[in-house]
Amino acid sequence: MSALRNYLNKIKPNFEEGGKLHAFRSVFDGFETFLYVPNDTAKAGGVNIHDAIDSKRIMSMVVIALMPAMLFGMYNIGYQNYLAAGTLASASFCEIFAYGFLAVLPKILVSYIVGLGIEFAWAQWKGEEIQEGYLVSGIIIPLIIPIGCPLWMLALACAFSVIFCKEIFGGTGMNIFNPAIAARMFLFFAYPSKMTGDQVWVAQNSIFGLGNDLPDGFTAATPLGQIGQGIHPDASILDMTLGFIPGSIGETSVIAIAIGAVILLWTGIASWRTMLSVFVGGAVLACIFGDFTFGCQVMPWYNHFVMGGFAFGAVFMATDPVTSCRTTTGQYIYGFLIGAMAIIIRVLNAGYPEGMMLAIFFGNMFAPTIDHFVVERNISKRLKRGGTK
Repeated sequence: MSALRNYLNKIKPNFEEGGKLHAFRSVFDGFETFLYVPNDTAKAGGVNIHDAIDSKRIMSMVVIALMPAMLFGMYNIGYQNYLAAGTLASASFCEIFAYGFLAVLPKILVSYIVGLGIEFAWAQWKGEEIQEGYLVSGIIIPLIIPIGCPLWMLALACAFSVIFCKEIFGGTGMNIFNPAIAARMFLFFAYPSKMTGDQVWVAQNSIFGLGNDLPDGFTAATPLGQIGQGIHPDASILDMTLGFIPGSIGETSVIAIAIGAVILLWTGIASWRTMLSVFVGGAVLACIFGDFTFGCQVMPWYNHFVMGGFAFGAVFMATDPVTSCRTTTGQYIYGFLIGAMAIIIRVLNAGYPEGMMLAIFFGNMFAPTIDHFVVERNISKRLKRGGTK
């Protein structure tokens, strides 16, 4: 690593003011600070907190927490293809995983190339340093879409989310809505046939001799899709917990998501209050609607947690520190609101049995208002204690 550090120090003058590569200073700074903690000292005056953990380190830890869901999602993509073709028994673990890896990798590459490309260009245009927020969004977006989503649609969604839901608001830390949620909403409302239905959840073509070519018109519904149609789901509660069901790439395995949750909570990156409140809000509303059959069939309340994107949204998206509440009381309210709203949408709207995406979107919308009223209430209570009217 010392050799790399010395090499960066050697070429750094070329990217500084007056250097021949000064125009690419933001690119060099982004690469250098990703590899090494900045060695800058704080200016004199004011209060400064010194810590080796910066935003890039936090984002990198979130990416690590996403790895179990991503890796299992790759395996499940291959599993569903071989299962649909009836060749699962003769396929090895390596064949199944390799097929899923090859099917998912282009989506991850497109997401990062488009998203980071726009952020690099934006930083160059504005003369600012490259922001690190897309390190997480770039991997979340491919994990919350069906495997059947075309790459060009994914590219459009990534561009939309970075430009209109992030950079327009001032970049990382200033956006109101979660960019990954914005990307999925763009795809859902612009190209609904590629985000819902029974033909988008299973990869249908072989890749480099791996996998199987499925018949044209092959269909496979998710458990939530079946329930929305009034059909009892084929998958058992165990399969839904483990993740061996059709669904978005990274949302199927509750076990893999739970591993990521432990990493986020152990490192203190995610708020346990928000995460817990999402599940509490979902459980309360699921129990209330337990005897109703509006959009979903009658089922145990806990089934909601192992179907669709509920667990993934609660762990990785509702806890986004930028778009969620920051006050302690506000985090409880915000999380409960998201969980409750997701169940309300699922149960009362048979045409849209998922619900988590819209719930988090509306939660992002109300988060600043919730924090505002919490702060105002605290100020009012302190003034009363002090005898000030």
